[in-house]
Amino acid sequence: MALEVLVVDDEADIRELVSGVLEDEGYAVRAAADSTQTLDAIEERRPSMVLLDVWLQGSKLDGLQLLQEIKRRDPTIPVLVISGHGNLDTAVAAVREGAVDFIEKPFEAERLIYLVDRATETDRLRRENQTLRLQVGQEDQLQGSSVAINTVRATLKRVAPTGSRVLISGPPGVGKEIAARIIHQWSPRARAPFIVLSAAMMSPDRIEEELFGSESDGLIRPGLLEHAHGGTLFLDEIADMPLTTQGKILRVLTDQSYTRVGGQRPVKVDVRVLSATSRNLQDEIAAGRFREDLFYRLNVVPVKLPPLQERREDIPELVNHFLARIAADRHLRRSNRCPPGARLAGQRPPVAEYHRTDAYPGPGRQSRLHRSRPAAPRNPRQSNGDERREHGHDDYGQSIARSARIVRARISQNPDSPLFRQHLPHSLVHRDGTIRIAQEA
Repeated sequence: MALEVLVVDDEADIRELVSGVLEDEGYAVRAAADSTQTLDAIEERRPSMVLLDVWLQGSKLDGLQLLQEIKRRDPTIPVLVISGHGNLDTAVAAVREGAVDFIEKPFEAERLIYLVDRATETDRLRRENQTLRLQVGQEDQLQGSSVAINTVRATLKRVAPTGSRVLISGPPGVGKEIAARIIHQWSPRARAPFIVLSAAMMSPDRIEEELFGSESDGLIRPGLLEHAHGGTLFLDEIADMPLTTQGKILRVLTDQSYTRVGGQRPVKVDVRVLSATSRNLQDEIAAGRFREDLFYRLNVVPVKLPPLQERREDIPELVNHFLARIAADRHLRRSNRCPPGARLAGQRPPVAEYHRTDAYPGPGRQSRLHRSRPAAPRNPRQSNGDERREHGHDDYGQSIARSARIVRARISQNPDSPLFRQHLPHSLVHRDGTIRIAQEA
């Protein structure tokens, strides 16, 4: 979604001219003729910046007074002042009141664009920083090549550009947020914000204020819906949302408007809503804990993510993926990959075969924890000099050896399992910084 500029000028031809120049540069533009329209527009939705004429004829507040009121309500909104010829002192006074800069009439389009770009740079960087912070440590793809996961990918690819609402279901850890991010990345809204609200992680009395924002004594605090304007809002664990909030979400889905907590004026937004749940919403509806009308609004395109038990053929690929991430995170060396389905010397079952029989609730959590647990640094008091590298990090082979020991420990707890009647290989050891498979002596 483009950054939005609010153009404030009492002359209609100036508003039209400036709006056209900015729209040609990719900005979204709204216009206001006086202080009342300006404050109403800001209440309706926070702009990325305000382009303000210092003289407003027929306005309740003049330009300087309006600037002060804007800064009182939201000090973070950048304001660029337009001054007439000979009003330099007034323009300097506006800068002292908090304006980022001023431009004199008549002005060249190139100069206007330069100043607007500079004034909106902070907002642009804030959006980019927010996006990057959300992406840190996040998976961006659904791993695997099974028929089940390929079917999910094909569905996401078809629905992403349509703008339809999607309800993603599946047990915890299967990657529902990853699927939502993929839909956003493949949609026309990819350059706009992707905002996440997890109802399960938030107290019920805080959800509405976080989602819709609040107003108090003229001060406005935008909510997540406003921050998601032009982009995507992902409602995770929607079944945990209070019934009162569900009713207000229904209004947003119906007419794309809502009212802030403590406010009176409707706020208009353009937001695509994606949602996810690990519960059976039909059961929640029958129990009176979820609104049936909201379910049908959200469930325009249902997407079910299969648990790992239903796509065990993806486990070797997931093992390699998570081990590679652990190695990169801990600066460990990895020179070999065990291909899917590979067998060890003596036809003994590979470690991946053990993981194929484990009842994982999902690849996004438990299987990743299994991969990362053996790579955690050991207590220095329990380590000898041969186990430590000169650069101060555990070798990747030693991490895998510890993984094998954990697997053997779990086997010893269930020795009657048919799969474990044969011994697993003793360890994966390293020689000169490489990894090879060694049989048990």
